[in-house]
Amino acid sequence: MTKKILTTPIKSEDLESLNVGDTVYLTGHLVTCRDVAHRRLIEQKRELPVDLKGGAIFHAGPIVRKKDDGKFEMVSIGPTTSMRMEKFEREFIKETGVKLIVGKGGMGPETTAGCQEHKAVHAIFPGGCAVLAATLVEEIERAEWQDLGMPETLWVNRVREFGPLIISIDTKGNNLIEQNKASFNAKKQPVIDRIKRQVGFIK
Repeated sequence: MTKKILTTPIKSEDLESLNVGDTVYLTGHLVTCRDVAHRRLIEQKRELPVDLKGGAIFHAGPIVRKKDDGKFEMVSIGPTTSMRMEKFEREFIKETGVKLIVGKGGMGPETTAGCQEHKAVHAIFPGGCAVLAATLVEEIERAEWQDLGMPETLWVNRVREFGPLIISIDTKGNNLIEQNKASFNAKKQPVIDRIKRQVGFIK
């Protein structure tokens, strides 16, 4: 099976063949971008100090160490819950032209619509692999908005085959987590009914 690698800047046509459940890897630039950066762009109308057109963001609050030479070193970079950005992400995609959003867990209908409208995808990075993820960061090239503190700073990382990333929202409007919820709920009710028959005598 061929390893699917997305390279920044990502084009819309690079994403058209991807479907929910596919696994991809990222080479190029990955910018950490979470709550406050989204708020600054959407609510405060502040221009981002990083050009994200065709780019990739990571909903993450990393641990970074400043080295003796003044450069930064990634220690740990695990995903944070993507759903926290749900209220902003559709407009964020429109405003920035970002093509790949990486985080933890799924996102909702607004992000799904934004991905379909502007040909972007959301992907899930496996939880519990933050230290491993740090080894895939070749270099931290820039750090913007450091006034926000380490977790919220826009860390501009150069990465090589960063992943695995599981596509959870594709460009066609499919949402893996929502599909799974429907499937699991359909399976759940017969099990609940069977349990009730077994323990229904308990008052």
